[in-house]
Amino acid sequence: MQWYHYFGGFWAGAFLANFVPHFVNGVSGNGFPTPFAKPPGKGLSSPILNVLWALLNLVIGYVLFRVGRVSAQDNLSLVVFFAGFAGMSIMLAQSFVHKEKA
Repeated sequence: MQWYHYFGGFWAGAFLANFVPHFVNGVSGNGFPTPFAKPPGKGLSSPILNVLWALLNLVIGYVLFRVGRVSAQDNLSLVVFFAGFAGMSIMLAQSFVHKEKA
């Protein structure tokens, strides 16, 4: 595999990790920060906007997953994918700990 496959796999993990909190909060009817909130990433966006943002992240994550050729037969691609997923998850946890309450 080429370096850009691993690059794509890493970012696939990051986008798919970002899908989870936005989707869960959106379908639960809860406001949650998005880049479109005021202030960006801190204020709360509507549940509908969160679902739309989550679905965009899902589509981008899926495309990058395919580009990255993430496969159970290639352990390194799985490790890189998980590193992207874990890195984004930790960053999101730190970022959203101080989100505004509705």
